[in-house]
Amino acid sequence: QVRLVESGGGSVQAGGSLRLSCASSGYGADDYCITWFRQAPGKEREGVAYILTGLGSRYYDDSVKGRFTISRDQADNTVYLQMNSLKPEDTAMYYCAAVRRSYIVLRAWEYTYWGHGTQVTVSS
Repeated sequence: QVRLVESGGGSVQAGGSLRLSCASSGYGADDYCITWFRQAPGKEREGVAYILTGLGSRYYDDSVKGRFTISRDQADNTVYLQMNSLKPEDTAMYYCAAVRRSYIVLRAWEYTYWGHGTQVTVSS
């Protein structure tokens, strides 16, 4: 059973930075796609950054490319999301999610495991 716990959210002014953490356990030897999703009020949940535990491949949504970086500490299975040059439109609840796949999975409904989320608020 995979367990995911997010932390690191908060309030920041536009142009600022935050680093989100996703502490995880239970992967075993299987490959997983781990993704940071976000959901703003009244909007659909969208994936912003993806990483594969096996190959280490990463993928970013165009809305965050060049500003956000996803990484993984293999020693303790923590996945990070470094967010720079934040914009008010980045305001959302951010979720860490995982699915047992060796390739990038774009659709939220395919993910098996979810954390409870951490709120990010960016003021102008």
